[in-house]
Amino acid sequence: MRRGLLRFLLSGGALAALLTATLPAQAAPAFEDPPPDKIVIKVATVNGSGCPQGTTAVAVSEDNTAFTVTYSDYLAQVGGNSDPTAFRKNCQLNLVVHVPGGFTYAIASADYRGFASLQQGANATQRASYYFQGSPNTQFRNHNFSGPLADNWQATDETDWAQLVWAPCGKQRNFNINTELRVNAGTSSPSKVSFMTMDSTDGDISTVYHLAWKECPRQ
Repeated sequence: MRRGLLRFLLSGGALAALLTATLPAQAAPAFEDPPPDKIVIKVATVNGSGCPQGTTAVAVSEDNTAFTVTYSDYLAQVGGNSDPTAFRKNCQLNLVVHVPGGFTYAIASADYRGFASLQQGANATQRASYYFQGSPNTQFRNHNFSGPLADNWQATDETDWAQLVWAPCGKQRNFNINTELRVNAGTSSPSKVSFMTMDSTDGDISTVYHLAWKECPRQ
């Protein structure tokens, strides 16, 4: 249940399909393909109770249209003998993204996956926010779950093209991703445990962030 192999979950045509679905016909982008050069994403810092040191990894897909964050120890729980602080777990990733010259990027969508075991009357929330270093623009997304539930879960954050927050052209600004899992006992029995993970029962779970690209204005 610890570290598994990273799985690249985005096919080559997924980004094109995403942009086709979200763009008005008259507002198509001036390009169709991501930059041909390699992008490099490194973790500058990782902090939080949901991502202890050594339990998080980041990798970029071969076609430069997505990156994958893999967690192996991200679990929130309540009830039974659970630690009183275990009901909420969070993780903040500060990423250094090097992109090909002349291009900028935005996070078009993000797919989160995990497992939830919620008793009758219990509930849980998965929350994420995204922002560039020094930018006042922060996007928040919440996904709520209610018991009884004992199954894999998936949540997707999507942003329309007109509302995408782009990295500043010609400037190196780290990208921040804040995620949170919160489980509430609600009306469930205090003796019964409810939990929610952002990792799988057979290995690490991959959270995929899909990239949108556009060319920077020529100087």
